[in-house]
Amino acid sequence: MGLSLALNTARSSILASSSQMAVVSRNTAGASDPTYSRKIATLVTGGGAARVVVKRAADTALFYKMLDTTSDTAKQQAVLSGINKLKETVGDASLNQSSAGRIGALNAALELYAKKPDDPILAQAVVTRASELVTTLNSATATIQKTRQEADAGIAESVSRVNGLLAQFKTVNDAIVKGTASGADVSDELDTRDHILAQLSEEMGISAVTRENNDMAIYTDSGVPLFEKIPRRVEFSPTNTYNASTVGSQVVIDGVPVTGPGPMPLNSGRLVGLIQTRDRDAVIYQKQLDEVAEALIAAFSEQSKVDPTLFKAGLFAQSGTSDMPLGWDVPASQAVSGLAGIITVNPAIDPSKGGTLDLLRDGGANGPDFIENPGVPTGSNAGFADRLYKLGENLNADRSFNPALGIGDMASVANFAVSSAGWLEGNRKTASTNVDYQMTLLSHASEALSNATGVNMDDETALMLQLEKSYSASAKLISVVDEMLQTLLNAVR
Repeated sequence: MGLSLALNTARSSILASSSQMAVVSRNTAGASDPTYSRKIATLVTGGGAARVVVKRAADTALFYKMLDTTSDTAKQQAVLSGINKLKETVGDASLNQSSAGRIGALNAALELYAKKPDDPILAQAVVTRASELVTTLNSATATIQKTRQEADAGIAESVSRVNGLLAQFKTVNDAIVKGTASGADVSDELDTRDHILAQLSEEMGISAVTRENNDMAIYTDSGVPLFEKIPRRVEFSPTNTYNASTVGSQVVIDGVPVTGPGPMPLNSGRLVGLIQTRDRDAVIYQKQLDEVAEALIAAFSEQSKVDPTLFKAGLFAQSGTSDMPLGWDVPASQAVSGLAGIITVNPAIDPSKGGTLDLLRDGGANGPDFIENPGVPTGSNAGFADRLYKLGENLNADRSFNPALGIGDMASVANFAVSSAGWLEGNRKTASTNVDYQMTLLSHASEALSNATGVNMDDETALMLQLEKSYSASAKLISVVDEMLQTLLNAVR
Protein backbone atom coordinates (compact mmCIF):
# COMPACT_ATOMS: atom_id res chain seq x y z
CA MET A 1 0.00 0.00 0.00
CA GLY A 2 2.88 2.35 0.79
CA LEU A 3 4.54 1.66 -2.58
CA SER A 4 1.28 2.34 -4.45
CA LEU A 5 0.84 5.63 -2.64
CA ALA A 6 4.41 6.63 -3.43
CA LEU A 7 3.95 5.67 -7.09
CA ASN A 8 0.74 7.66 -7.40
CA THR A 9 2.33 10.65 -5.72
CA ALA A 10 5.30 10.53 -8.09
CA ARG A 11 3.06 10.20 -11.14
CA SER A 12 0.94 13.13 -9.97
CA SER A 13 4.09 15.18 -9.45
CA ILE A 14 5.36 14.37 -12.94
CA LEU A 15 2.05 15.33 -14.52
CA ALA A 16 1.99 18.60 -12.59
CA SER A 17 5.60 19.37 -13.50
CA SER A 18 4.88 18.60 -17.16
CA SER A 19 1.92 20.96 -17.15
CA GLN A 20 3.94 23.69 -15.47
CA MET A 21 6.79 23.20 -17.93
CA ALA A 22 4.32 23.51 -20.79
CA VAL A 23 3.16 26.85 -19.37
CA VAL A 24 6.77 28.02 -19.06
CA SER A 25 7.30 27.04 -22.70
CA ARG A 26 4.23 29.11 -23.65
CA ASN A 27 5.68 32.08 -21.79
CA THR A 28 9.04 31.66 -23.51
CA ALA A 29 7.38 31.51 -26.92
CA GLY A 30 5.29 34.62 -26.19
CA ALA A 31 8.12 36.68 -24.72
CA SER A 32 8.59 38.67 -27.92
CA ASP A 33 4.86 39.35 -28.38
CA PRO A 34 3.93 42.72 -26.85
CA THR A 35 0.29 41.62 -26.49
CA TYR A 36 1.19 38.49 -24.50
CA SER A 37 0.69 38.37 -20.74
CA ARG A 38 2.67 35.96 -18.58
CA LYS A 39 0.80 32.78 -17.66
CA ILE A 40 1.08 31.46 -14.11
CA ALA A 41 0.65 27.73 -13.47
CA THR A 42 -0.76 27.29 -9.95
CA LEU A 43 -0.89 23.87 -8.23
CA VAL A 44 -4.23 22.99 -6.69
CA THR A 45 -4.55 19.87 -4.56
CA GLY A 46 -7.69 17.91 -3.93
CA GLY A 47 -8.96 14.34 -3.95
CA GLY A 48 -5.49 13.00 -3.29
CA ALA A 49 -4.05 14.51 -6.49
CA ALA A 50 -2.61 17.77 -7.69
CA ARG A 51 -3.73 19.64 -10.75
CA VAL A 52 -2.54 22.79 -12.47
CA VAL A 53 -4.75 25.87 -12.88
CA VAL A 54 -3.46 28.45 -15.38
CA LYS A 55 -3.92 32.08 -14.44
CA ARG A 56 -2.84 35.21 -16.25
CA ALA A 57 -0.69 38.03 -14.95
CA ALA A 58 -2.72 41.23 -15.14
CA ASP A 59 -2.72 44.77 -13.78
CA THR A 60 -6.04 46.42 -14.49
CA ALA A 61 -4.99 49.92 -13.41
CA LEU A 62 -1.87 49.93 -15.58
CA PHE A 63 -3.72 48.46 -18.54
CA TYR A 64 -6.44 51.12 -18.47
CA LYS A 65 -3.81 53.81 -18.04
CA MET A 66 -2.13 52.53 -21.18
CA LEU A 67 -5.46 52.62 -23.05
CA ASP A 68 -6.08 56.23 -22.02
CA THR A 69 -2.56 57.26 -23.02
CA THR A 70 -2.90 55.45 -26.36
CA SER A 71 -6.08 57.41 -27.12
CA ASP A 72 -4.52 60.75 -26.21
CA THR A 73 -1.42 59.99 -28.29
CA ALA A 74 -3.47 58.99 -31.35
CA LYS A 75 -5.48 62.22 -31.09
CA GLN A 76 -2.40 64.43 -30.95
CA GLN A 77 -0.72 62.55 -33.81
CA ALA A 78 -3.79 63.09 -36.01
CA VAL A 79 -3.87 66.80 -35.13
CA LEU A 80 -0.16 67.19 -35.91
CA SER A 81 -0.51 65.36 -39.21
CA GLY A 82 -3.33 67.67 -40.27
CA ILE A 83 -1.46 70.84 -39.31
CA ASN A 84 1.66 69.64 -41.15
CA LYS A 85 -0.45 69.33 -44.29
CA LEU A 86 -1.82 72.84 -43.80
CA LYS A 87 1.73 74.07 -43.20
CA GLU A 88 2.53 73.19 -46.83
CA THR A 89 0.62 76.33 -47.83
CA VAL A 90 3.31 78.48 -46.21
CA GLY A 91 6.20 76.82 -48.03
CA ASP A 92 9.82 77.68 -47.36
CA ALA A 93 9.92 80.89 -45.31
CA SER A 94 13.27 81.85 -46.84
CA LEU A 95 11.72 81.83 -50.33
CA ASN A 96 8.79 84.11 -49.37
CA GLN A 97 6.27 81.67 -50.83
CA SER A 98 3.60 82.36 -48.22
CA SER A 99 0.76 84.84 -48.71
CA ALA A 100 2.59 87.24 -46.38
CA GLY A 101 5.74 86.99 -48.48
CA ARG A 102 3.78 87.52 -51.69
CA ILE A 103 2.08 90.60 -50.23
CA GLY A 104 5.48 92.01 -49.31
CA ALA A 105 6.71 91.44 -52.87
CA LEU A 106 3.58 93.12 -54.26
CA ASN A 107 4.04 96.10 -51.96
CA ALA A 108 7.67 96.50 -53.06
CA ALA A 109 6.70 96.33 -56.75
CA LEU A 110 3.94 98.89 -56.20
CA GLU A 111 6.35 101.30 -54.53
CA LEU A 112 8.76 101.07 -57.46
CA TYR A 113 5.93 101.61 -59.97
CA ALA A 114 4.66 104.66 -58.05
CA LYS A 115 8.11 106.27 -58.38
CA LYS A 116 8.09 105.78 -62.13
CA PRO A 117 4.43 105.48 -63.23
CA ASP A 118 5.21 105.76 -66.95
CA ASP A 119 7.24 102.54 -67.00
CA PRO A 120 5.17 99.62 -68.38
CA ILE A 121 7.79 97.10 -67.19
CA LEU A 122 7.25 98.19 -63.58
CA ALA A 123 3.49 98.09 -64.13
CA GLN A 124 3.79 94.55 -65.45
CA ALA A 125 5.88 93.63 -62.39
CA VAL A 126 3.00 94.72 -60.13
CA VAL A 127 0.53 92.58 -62.08
CA THR A 128 2.96 89.64 -62.02
CA ARG A 129 3.39 89.90 -58.25
CA ALA A 130 -0.40 90.15 -57.91
CA SER A 131 -0.82 87.01 -60.03
CA GLU A 132 1.67 85.14 -57.85
CA LEU A 133 -0.23 86.20 -54.74
CA VAL A 134 -3.53 85.07 -56.26
CA THR A 135 -2.00 81.71 -57.19
CA THR A 136 -0.72 81.30 -53.62
CA LEU A 137 -4.16 82.00 -52.13
CA ASN A 138 -5.92 79.76 -54.65
CA SER A 139 -3.46 76.92 -54.06
CA ALA A 140 -3.68 77.32 -50.29
CA THR A 141 -7.46 77.01 -50.45
CA ALA A 142 -7.15 73.87 -52.57
CA THR A 143 -4.69 72.41 -50.05
CA ILE A 144 -6.95 73.25 -47.12
CA GLN A 145 -9.96 71.59 -48.70
CA LYS A 146 -7.88 68.58 -49.74
CA THR A 147 -6.73 68.27 -46.12
CA ARG A 148 -10.35 68.37 -44.96
CA GLN A 149 -11.32 65.73 -47.52
CA GLU A 150 -8.43 63.49 -46.45
CA ALA A 151 -9.44 63.91 -42.81
CA ASP A 152 -13.01 62.96 -43.76
CA ALA A 153 -11.73 59.83 -45.53
CA GLY A 154 -9.63 59.06 -42.45
CA ILE A 155 -12.75 59.31 -40.28
CA ALA A 156 -14.57 56.85 -42.55
CA GLU A 157 -11.60 54.47 -42.35
CA SER A 158 -11.47 54.79 -38.57
CA VAL A 159 -15.19 54.09 -38.20
CA SER A 160 -14.87 51.03 -40.44
CA ARG A 161 -12.00 49.77 -38.30
CA VAL A 162 -14.00 50.30 -35.10
CA ASN A 163 -16.92 48.27 -36.45
CA GLY A 164 -14.55 45.49 -37.51
CA LEU A 165 -12.84 45.41 -34.10
CA LEU A 166 -16.19 45.31 -32.30
CA ALA A 167 -17.20 42.29 -34.38
CA GLN A 168 -13.94 40.56 -33.42
CA PHE A 169 -14.46 41.56 -29.80
CA LYS A 170 -17.86 39.84 -29.70
CA THR A 171 -16.40 36.55 -30.95
CA VAL A 172 -13.60 36.59 -28.39
CA ASN A 173 -15.78 37.84 -25.55
CA ASP A 174 -18.35 35.09 -26.14
CA ALA A 175 -15.57 32.47 -26.05
CA ILE A 176 -14.23 33.92 -22.78
CA VAL A 177 -17.63 33.91 -21.11
CA LYS A 178 -18.32 30.33 -22.20
CA GLY A 179 -14.83 29.13 -21.24
CA THR A 180 -14.92 30.83 -17.85
CA ALA A 181 -18.27 29.28 -17.03
CA SER A 182 -16.96 25.80 -17.90
CA GLY A 183 -13.63 26.25 -16.12
CA ALA A 184 -11.51 26.13 -19.28
CA ASP A 185 -8.24 27.98 -19.73
CA VAL A 186 -9.16 31.30 -21.38
CA SER A 187 -5.91 33.14 -20.72
CA ASP A 188 -4.97 33.37 -24.41
CA GLU A 189 -8.43 34.66 -25.27
CA LEU A 190 -8.06 37.32 -22.57
CA ASP A 191 -4.82 38.41 -24.23
CA THR A 192 -6.61 38.65 -27.56
CA ARG A 193 -9.42 40.69 -26.03
CA ASP A 194 -6.99 43.12 -24.44
CA HIS A 195 -5.21 43.50 -27.77
CA ILE A 196 -8.53 44.40 -29.43
CA LEU A 197 -9.21 46.95 -26.69
CA ALA A 198 -5.78 48.49 -27.30
CA GLN A 199 -6.56 48.79 -31.02
CA LEU A 200 -9.96 50.33 -30.27
CA SER A 201 -8.36 52.89 -27.97
CA GLU A 202 -6.30 54.17 -30.90
CA GLU A 203 -9.50 55.19 -32.69
CA MET A 204 -11.49 56.57 -29.75
CA GLY A 205 -11.29 56.96 -26.00
CA ILE A 206 -12.90 53.98 -24.25
CA SER A 207 -13.62 52.56 -20.81
CA ALA A 208 -14.44 48.92 -20.03
CA VAL A 209 -16.36 47.16 -17.25
CA THR A 210 -15.78 43.47 -16.42
CA ARG A 211 -18.80 41.51 -15.20
CA GLU A 212 -19.74 37.94 -14.24
CA ASN A 213 -17.86 35.15 -16.05
CA ASN A 214 -15.33 37.69 -17.39
CA ASP A 215 -17.98 39.28 -19.60
CA MET A 216 -17.03 42.81 -20.60
CA ALA A 217 -18.92 45.93 -21.67
CA ILE A 218 -17.27 48.84 -23.50
CA TYR A 219 -18.22 52.51 -23.36
CA THR A 220 -16.77 55.58 -25.03
CA ASP A 221 -14.89 58.00 -22.79
CA SER A 222 -18.03 60.15 -22.86
CA GLY A 223 -20.25 57.30 -21.63
CA VAL A 224 -21.95 56.13 -24.83
CA PRO A 225 -22.34 52.29 -24.93
CA LEU A 226 -20.09 50.77 -27.57
CA PHE A 227 -20.50 47.08 -26.68
CA GLU A 228 -23.19 45.58 -24.44
CA LYS A 229 -23.52 41.85 -25.20
CA ILE A 230 -23.58 42.90 -28.85
CA PRO A 231 -21.67 45.63 -30.75
CA ARG A 232 -23.36 48.98 -31.15
CA ARG A 233 -23.34 50.25 -34.73
CA VAL A 234 -20.93 53.12 -35.38
CA GLU A 235 -22.06 55.13 -38.41
CA PHE A 236 -20.58 57.86 -40.57
CA SER A 237 -21.49 59.25 -43.99
CA PRO A 238 -18.33 60.35 -45.82
CA THR A 239 -18.23 63.47 -47.98
CA ASN A 240 -16.17 62.94 -51.12
CA THR A 241 -15.71 66.55 -52.23
CA TYR A 242 -15.00 69.56 -50.05
CA ASN A 243 -15.16 73.29 -50.59
CA ALA A 244 -14.97 76.09 -48.04
CA SER A 245 -18.70 75.95 -47.27
CA THR A 246 -18.95 72.15 -46.96
CA VAL A 247 -20.00 70.83 -43.56
CA GLY A 248 -18.93 67.24 -42.95
CA SER A 249 -21.17 64.71 -41.24
CA GLN A 250 -20.61 63.53 -37.68
CA VAL A 251 -19.90 60.10 -36.19
CA VAL A 252 -22.96 58.50 -34.63
CA ILE A 253 -23.20 55.53 -32.24
CA ASP A 254 -26.68 54.03 -31.90
CA GLY A 255 -28.20 57.33 -33.00
CA VAL A 256 -26.11 59.40 -30.55
CA PRO A 257 -23.67 61.89 -32.16
CA VAL A 258 -20.25 61.48 -30.53
CA THR A 259 -18.46 64.21 -32.50
CA GLY A 260 -19.39 67.81 -33.08
CA PRO A 261 -21.47 69.94 -30.68
CA GLY A 262 -23.55 67.04 -29.30
CA PRO A 263 -24.04 66.34 -25.58
CA MET A 264 -21.70 63.32 -25.43
CA PRO A 265 -18.66 64.02 -27.64
CA LEU A 266 -15.57 61.84 -27.66
CA ASN A 267 -12.61 63.32 -25.83
CA SER A 268 -9.68 61.41 -27.27
CA GLY A 269 -8.61 59.02 -30.00
CA ARG A 270 -7.69 59.36 -33.67
CA LEU A 271 -11.29 60.23 -34.55
CA VAL A 272 -11.20 63.32 -32.36
CA GLY A 273 -7.95 64.51 -33.95
CA LEU A 274 -9.34 64.03 -37.46
CA ILE A 275 -12.55 65.87 -36.57
CA GLN A 276 -10.47 68.74 -35.15
CA THR A 277 -8.48 68.97 -38.38
CA ARG A 278 -11.55 68.84 -40.59
CA ASP A 279 -13.92 71.06 -38.62
CA ARG A 280 -11.71 73.45 -36.65
CA ASP A 281 -8.07 73.92 -37.65
CA ALA A 282 -8.61 73.84 -41.43
CA VAL A 283 -11.82 75.89 -41.21
CA ILE A 284 -10.23 78.65 -39.12
CA TYR A 285 -7.21 78.80 -41.41
CA GLN A 286 -9.47 79.03 -44.46
CA LYS A 287 -11.36 81.91 -42.87
CA GLN A 288 -8.09 83.71 -42.18
CA LEU A 289 -7.07 83.44 -45.84
CA ASP A 290 -10.54 84.59 -46.90
CA GLU A 291 -10.01 87.70 -44.77
CA VAL A 292 -6.71 88.31 -46.55
CA ALA A 293 -8.41 88.00 -49.94
CA GLU A 294 -11.19 90.39 -48.93
CA ALA A 295 -8.67 92.94 -47.65
CA LEU A 296 -6.75 92.80 -50.93
CA ILE A 297 -9.89 93.36 -53.00
CA ALA A 298 -10.86 96.27 -50.74
CA ALA A 299 -7.38 97.85 -50.79
CA PHE A 300 -7.25 97.98 -54.60
CA SER A 301 -10.93 98.77 -55.19
CA GLU A 302 -12.15 101.61 -57.43
CA GLN A 303 -14.59 104.29 -56.25
CA SER A 304 -17.15 105.85 -58.60
CA LYS A 305 -16.84 109.61 -59.16
CA VAL A 306 -20.54 109.80 -59.92
CA ASP A 307 -21.74 107.79 -56.91
CA PRO A 308 -19.15 107.92 -54.08
CA THR A 309 -20.94 105.06 -52.30
CA LEU A 310 -20.32 102.72 -55.22
CA PHE A 311 -17.14 100.62 -55.19
CA LYS A 312 -15.98 98.07 -57.73
CA ALA A 313 -13.08 95.63 -57.84
CA GLY A 314 -9.76 97.00 -59.02
CA LEU A 315 -6.54 94.98 -59.36
CA PHE A 316 -8.06 92.07 -57.41
CA ALA A 317 -11.56 90.70 -57.97
CA GLN A 318 -13.78 87.73 -57.36
CA SER A 319 -13.63 85.37 -60.30
CA GLY A 320 -16.32 86.24 -62.83
CA THR A 321 -17.49 89.55 -61.34
CA SER A 322 -16.31 93.08 -60.61
CA ASP A 323 -18.68 93.40 -57.64
CA MET A 324 -17.22 93.79 -54.18
CA PRO A 325 -17.53 90.77 -51.84
CA LEU A 326 -20.64 90.73 -49.71
CA GLY A 327 -20.04 92.46 -46.37
CA TRP A 328 -16.60 93.77 -47.35
CA ASP A 329 -17.39 97.20 -45.85
CA VAL A 330 -18.78 95.86 -42.56
CA PRO A 331 -16.02 96.13 -39.92
CA ALA A 332 -14.91 92.84 -38.34
CA SER A 333 -17.43 90.79 -40.34
CA GLN A 334 -16.39 87.41 -41.68
CA ALA A 335 -15.32 87.40 -45.32
CA VAL A 336 -17.21 85.39 -47.95
CA SER A 337 -16.53 81.69 -47.43
CA GLY A 338 -13.89 80.43 -49.85
CA LEU A 339 -13.03 83.88 -51.19
CA ALA A 340 -9.31 83.04 -51.17
CA GLY A 341 -10.06 80.25 -53.63
CA ILE A 342 -11.85 82.46 -56.17
CA ILE A 343 -9.83 85.68 -55.96
CA THR A 344 -8.21 86.59 -59.27
CA VAL A 345 -6.37 89.43 -60.99
CA ASN A 346 -8.93 91.65 -62.71
CA PRO A 347 -8.91 90.67 -66.42
CA ALA A 348 -9.48 94.33 -67.34
CA ILE A 349 -5.96 95.08 -65.99
CA ASP A 350 -4.13 91.83 -66.76
CA PRO A 351 -2.57 91.96 -70.28
CA SER A 352 -2.47 88.15 -70.46
CA LYS A 353 -6.28 88.27 -70.38
CA GLY A 354 -6.62 91.17 -72.81
CA GLY A 355 -6.47 93.89 -70.14
CA THR A 356 -4.70 97.26 -70.03
CA LEU A 357 -1.86 97.93 -67.59
CA ASP A 358 -2.51 101.68 -67.44
CA LEU A 359 -5.85 101.07 -65.73
CA LEU A 360 -3.91 100.14 -62.58
CA ARG A 361 -2.32 103.61 -62.52
CA ASP A 362 -5.27 105.61 -63.84
CA GLY A 363 -8.32 103.72 -62.58
CA GLY A 364 -11.23 102.99 -64.87
CA ALA A 365 -11.20 99.21 -64.94
CA ASN A 366 -14.95 99.51 -64.39
CA GLY A 367 -15.58 102.31 -66.85
CA PRO A 368 -15.00 106.06 -67.22
CA ASP A 369 -16.82 106.89 -63.96
CA PHE A 370 -13.98 105.24 -62.03
CA ILE A 371 -11.02 107.02 -63.70
CA GLU A 372 -8.83 109.04 -61.29
CA ASN A 373 -6.06 110.29 -63.60
CA PRO A 374 -7.04 113.88 -64.58
CA GLY A 375 -5.22 113.48 -67.90
CA VAL A 376 -7.45 110.60 -68.98
CA PRO A 377 -9.29 110.46 -71.26
CA THR A 378 -8.79 114.09 -72.35
CA GLY A 379 -5.03 113.77 -72.50
CA SER A 380 -2.17 111.59 -71.41
CA ASN A 381 -0.72 112.07 -67.94
CA ALA A 382 1.79 109.24 -67.80
CA GLY A 383 3.40 110.71 -64.69
CA PHE A 384 0.23 110.40 -62.59
CA ALA A 385 1.20 108.56 -59.40
CA ASP A 386 -1.39 109.68 -56.84
CA ARG A 387 -3.54 106.59 -57.24
CA LEU A 388 -0.53 104.27 -56.95
CA TYR A 389 0.57 105.92 -53.71
CA LYS A 390 -2.99 105.68 -52.41
CA LEU A 391 -3.08 101.96 -53.23
CA GLY A 392 0.17 101.51 -51.32
CA GLU A 393 -1.30 103.34 -48.33
CA ASN A 394 -4.42 101.17 -48.49
CA LEU A 395 -2.31 98.04 -48.59
CA ASN A 396 -0.34 99.08 -45.49
CA ALA A 397 -3.19 100.65 -43.54
CA ASP A 398 -4.72 98.89 -40.54
CA ARG A 399 -8.23 97.56 -41.07
CA SER A 400 -10.73 95.51 -39.09
CA PHE A 401 -10.61 91.73 -39.15
CA ASN A 402 -12.81 89.10 -37.58
CA PRO A 403 -11.62 88.84 -33.94
CA ALA A 404 -13.08 85.33 -33.64
CA LEU A 405 -10.17 84.00 -35.75
CA GLY A 406 -7.77 84.38 -32.84
CA ILE A 407 -5.11 86.64 -34.37
CA GLY A 408 -6.34 90.13 -33.52
CA ASP A 409 -8.95 92.48 -34.92
CA MET A 410 -6.86 95.38 -36.30
CA ALA A 411 -3.86 95.02 -38.60
CA SER A 412 -2.62 95.70 -42.09
CA VAL A 413 -3.29 92.93 -44.56
CA ALA A 414 0.41 92.03 -44.62
CA ASN A 415 0.64 91.83 -40.82
CA PHE A 416 -2.59 89.83 -40.68
CA ALA A 417 -1.14 87.35 -43.18
CA VAL A 418 2.02 87.11 -41.06
CA SER A 419 -0.10 86.49 -37.97
CA SER A 420 -2.01 83.79 -39.83
CA ALA A 421 1.21 81.97 -40.68
CA GLY A 422 2.34 82.45 -37.09
CA TRP A 423 -0.94 81.05 -35.80
CA LEU A 424 -0.44 77.95 -37.93
CA GLU A 425 3.16 77.51 -36.82
CA GLY A 426 2.15 78.03 -33.18
CA ASN A 427 -0.44 75.29 -33.48
CA ARG A 428 2.10 73.03 -35.14
CA LYS A 429 4.62 73.53 -32.35
CA THR A 430 1.97 72.92 -29.70
CA ALA A 431 0.79 69.75 -31.42
CA SER A 432 4.38 68.55 -31.84
CA THR A 433 5.10 69.15 -28.15
CA ASN A 434 1.90 67.33 -27.19
CA VAL A 435 2.84 64.35 -29.37
CA ASP A 436 6.30 64.13 -27.81
CA TYR A 437 4.81 64.34 -24.32
CA GLN A 438 2.12 61.74 -25.00
CA MET A 439 4.63 59.41 -26.67
CA THR A 440 6.80 59.60 -23.55
CA LEU A 441 3.80 58.86 -21.33
CA LEU A 442 2.79 55.96 -23.55
CA SER A 443 6.31 54.55 -23.45
CA HIS A 444 6.35 54.71 -19.64
CA ALA A 445 2.85 53.22 -19.36
CA SER A 446 3.69 50.38 -21.76
CA GLU A 447 6.95 49.68 -19.95
CA ALA A 448 5.23 49.61 -16.56
CA LEU A 449 2.57 47.24 -17.88
CA SER A 450 5.21 45.03 -19.48
CA ASN A 451 7.15 44.87 -16.23
CA ALA A 452 4.00 43.86 -14.38
CA THR A 453 2.53 41.39 -16.85
CA GLY A 454 5.23 40.62 -19.42
CA VAL A 455 7.61 37.68 -19.56
CA ASN A 456 11.03 37.87 -17.91
CA MET A 457 13.24 35.29 -19.61
CA ASP A 458 15.59 35.04 -16.63
CA ASP A 459 12.69 34.18 -14.33
CA GLU A 460 11.28 31.67 -16.79
CA THR A 461 14.68 29.99 -17.21
CA ALA A 462 15.13 29.71 -13.47
CA LEU A 463 11.62 28.28 -13.08
CA MET A 464 12.22 25.78 -15.87
CA LEU A 465 15.39 24.53 -14.11
CA GLN A 466 13.46 24.16 -10.89
CA LEU A 467 10.69 22.22 -12.59
CA GLU A 468 13.20 19.98 -14.36
CA LYS A 469 14.74 19.13 -10.99
CA SER A 470 11.32 18.33 -9.59
CA TYR A 471 10.54 16.22 -12.64
CA SER A 472 13.85 14.37 -12.28
CA ALA A 473 13.19 13.72 -8.57
CA SER A 474 9.74 12.32 -9.32
CA ALA A 475 11.13 10.19 -12.12
CA LYS A 476 13.83 8.90 -9.74
CA LEU A 477 11.18 8.05 -7.17
CA ILE A 478 9.24 6.06 -9.75
CA SER A 479 12.44 4.23 -10.68
CA VAL A 480 13.09 3.37 -7.03
CA VAL A 481 9.50 2.18 -6.52
CA ASP A 482 9.83 0.06 -9.65
CA GLU A 483 12.99 -1.59 -8.31
CA MET A 484 11.34 -2.24 -4.97
CA LEU A 485 8.31 -3.79 -6.64
CA GLN A 486 10.56 -5.99 -8.75
CA THR A 487 12.42 -7.11 -5.64
CA LEU A 488 9.13 -7.87 -3.89
CA LEU A 489 7.84 -9.91 -6.83
CA ASN A 490 11.09 -11.84 -7.06
CA ALA A 491 10.89 -12.68 -3.34
CA VAL A 492 7.32 -13.94 -3.72
CA ARG A 493 8.34 -16.20 -6.58
